[in-house]
Amino acid sequence: MKKYILALDEGTTSARSILFDRDFHVVSMAQHEIPQIYPRPGLVEHNPAEIYACQYASMTECVAKSGVSPDEIAGIGITNQRETTVVWEKATGKPVYNAIVWQCRRTADYCEELERRGYADLIARKTGLRPDAYFSGTKIKWILDNVKGAREKAECGELLFGTVDTWLLWKLTGGKAHVTDRTNASRTMLYNIHTHEWDRELCELLTIPPQMLPEVRSSSEIYGYIGLMGAEIPVCGIAGDQQAALYGQGCTQPGDLKITYGTGCFLLANTGETPVLSRHGLVTTVSATCENEPVQYALEGSVFVGGAVIQWLRDGLRFIESAAESESVARKARDNGGVYIVPAFAGLGAPHWNMRARGVITGLTRGAGAEHIVRAALESIAYQSEDVISAMREDTGKSINALKADGGASANNLLMQFQADISNLNVIRPAQTEATAAGAAMLAGKAVGFCQSPFSDKSSVTVFKPDMTLDRREKLLNGWRRAVKSCLLSEEE
Repeated sequence: MKKYILALDEGTTSARSILFDRDFHVVSMAQHEIPQIYPRPGLVEHNPAEIYACQYASMTECVAKSGVSPDEIAGIGITNQRETTVVWEKATGKPVYNAIVWQCRRTADYCEELERRGYADLIARKTGLRPDAYFSGTKIKWILDNVKGAREKAECGELLFGTVDTWLLWKLTGGKAHVTDRTNASRTMLYNIHTHEWDRELCELLTIPPQMLPEVRSSSEIYGYIGLMGAEIPVCGIAGDQQAALYGQGCTQPGDLKITYGTGCFLLANTGETPVLSRHGLVTTVSATCENEPVQYALEGSVFVGGAVIQWLRDGLRFIESAAESESVARKARDNGGVYIVPAFAGLGAPHWNMRARGVITGLTRGAGAEHIVRAALESIAYQSEDVISAMREDTGKSINALKADGGASANNLLMQFQADISNLNVIRPAQTEATAAGAAMLAGKAVGFCQSPFSDKSSVTVFKPDMTLDRREKLLNGWRRAVKSCLLSEEE
């Protein structure tokens, strides 16, 4: 009997592999850092060959050090940084350009042009998204427009596009599977979330040949097989990282809400089988859905800079030596001392969607020290998340009482308590914080009969309950709103 399931978790800064047992406890893990490429401010790239090499190395290392025979692995699930765009030659597998990362803002001008030309409503109606450099479609167009000979090759059917899941699957199966799932397709700005097909009108608008797009399938079925240490193992689960986390947190019912604290912060609320179009700056996306099950949807708000602000404290300002140290340094300050940080390093995401905003620090006095800056940086993660939660309340017309949290920064107790306080809701952190990888593993497991339902151990959670007066909360939120306003005004000027 197969005893294990393997998740490949290809993120923005690292490629990880995690082996789970039948109870979705971590058996083994390996991680390799992915080099970041910054051609100039606002542009972010990865080398596709390095993405694959890092992921393959972590996969083989994870299995080797576990002592588990590959024959005991039931299947493999892939979860990935979404929107990141790879275009490669069908015949050779050679990328025609670096992967353009989701954070990259190089197509901001074109997205603004789409808005000026009146296409925003059309795009939102078909895809649930808004014209933004965040999504894959304009990245594909940029590659075709700027790489010599690329457009001609694409029109002749010689080039393939994929988000990172598709690129990894294609490489792992030796070019046999050019496939993505609905969750990743729904992040391209080319996929009609109502008809569940690539939309020809949008392909024509962005001048993208449809023949370079992958086949779209569910998030839980067998897509192909890979050879691993002498064993043939099915790849049978795919989901974009945030939808994988939603599934891994057991948020399968309408109204369930989760947040993943990663490089960015991503909040998703399950809205069931009916897509809800946002009136408050959120996007509508497809949830991870198994084969032969009705498609479910989610509302999503993306905070571009979450854990990345902690990396900035460490690597840019050198106020801390490790991310974990941020909590102890922040606790040296009783409060933020009136200091607010709006970390708009790559513009502002939901609900503001200002691609050109830049970060600000407000409220500095002579008495402000490093501990206040560190605390303000941590609090900025919670404030940005609260902006999204408020928009979700408005869009759904429903109260939200609990927020399920996962991701690296969820280990920070000060941040979790402040999130509970500033959002006035319970924040629930499971003992298993690897919700993204676990979600991919669960989807893969379900496809091959390894498991039947999402794992949920309610006995091993930590609950952070709000403990702040209404007056204090409103005072802090007003200070945050003034800081955001100054950020937006400075850009307008």
